[in-house]
Amino acid sequence: MNKPLAYTMLFAHFNKYTRMAHEDFEKCKRFFSIENHRAHSSLIKRGATVTKQYFVAQGCLRTYLTDLEKNREYTIQFAVEEWWASDYISYYTGAPAELFVECIEDCTLLSIEKYDLERLYAQVPQLELFFLRKLENAFVAFQKRILANLKNSAEDRYADFLKQYPDIEQRVKNYQIASYLGITPESLSRIRKARD
Repeated sequence: MNKPLAYTMLFAHFNKYTRMAHEDFEKCKRFFSIENHRAHSSLIKRGATVTKQYFVAQGCLRTYLTDLEKNREYTIQFAVEEWWASDYISYYTGAPAELFVECIEDCTLLSIEKYDLERLYAQVPQLELFFLRKLENAFVAFQKRILANLKNSAEDRYADFLKQYPDIEQRVKNYQIASYLGITPESLSRIRKARD
């Protein structure tokens, strides 16, 4: 993906939540860096100190937790085009990362350092409102997901997954979807057969 297209996507994304003038976006562009990463590469590893968050211009990221004792992975999030990803606990607190973020596909990302974002708020105040809205939406989505995991059947969680991530099934592996849903790959196969 070329650089202008990535920035055009980010500008349109900002304007979904706040009105931003082109001259203000020109200030923003100076603080974002374009990063290209190959499929299967690690963006964040457990134990690292995370100072960036990432906007996906192209590709797909997966955020996950590993349980070494049980030899299991738990997928927390898939981030596709126009989604954001990071280990936010590390990003906001400075604690070592608990999560891994990997590139499932070749990715073009726009990254911003926490320090730069705070400086940018002073120059483009409506950007702070954008990130506040983004945090509010993320908090609501994560709380809905926790409630769904507690009370919904695996079939209902799979149906919700398909609504949240349309057309992603061809982009990610079955075991990754199963780990997002909290079920085994075999259970996922049974659910899919029942839906056909």
